[in-house]
Amino acid sequence: MSTTFDCSNPGSRSAGLRAAVGAAKGGRLIVMPTDTLYGIGCDAFDSESVNSLLAAKGRGRDMPVPVLVGSWTTIDGLVLSVSPTARELTRAFWPGGLSLVVHQAPSLAWDLGDTRGTVMLRMPLHPVAIDVLREVGPMAVSSANISGRPPATTAEQAREQLGESVAVYLDGGPAAKAVPSTIVDLTDVAPKILREGAISAEEIAEVIGTDAESLRV
Repeated sequence: MSTTFDCSNPGSRSAGLRAAVGAAKGGRLIVMPTDTLYGIGCDAFDSESVNSLLAAKGRGRDMPVPVLVGSWTTIDGLVLSVSPTARELTRAFWPGGLSLVVHQAPSLAWDLGDTRGTVMLRMPLHPVAIDVLREVGPMAVSSANISGRPPATTAEQAREQLGESVAVYLDGGPAAKAVPSTIVDLTDVAPKILREGAISAEEIAEVIGTDAESLRV
């Protein structure tokens, strides 16, 4: 049976974090707030849990699951190599609403879907999410909704869509921005924005020393 924890209450927050961490480490799904939208997540290295996440969303392997991390240094063990551009962007916008698509380390024992050797990484700017991630480690996290339906901006909206497929819901109140992250593809020579969201093309262009239009696909 699913349980919802009110993270605005210190006692409930502490209990919720313990329950969420235990559920994720035990191969179950959780929903947690992030700075952009609510996310449904699991241990990134548990392939059965990732399959359960895809099934809960009604989503195929052709749409692989992004990975959230709890610290800047975590990416060093997840990617083939961290480029200077990636370093500049993470320093400027992590934690925050920027997702980076990079070549993953070939030795990683995970299955996030049909990734073709890449992974999308982000460090969220939300204390509840960070607390969970630092205990669980890298987590496969997607927007907390049924594929094709509006993404959840509250824990209640997530529960209405995902129901008992999720073990623990962490209620951190309404999403602060209620917009998806900006996605930047760093797998080619020139960076490209695949989706413009919480971080503008102009902000990204200023950090890496280029013009905004060259970043837009």
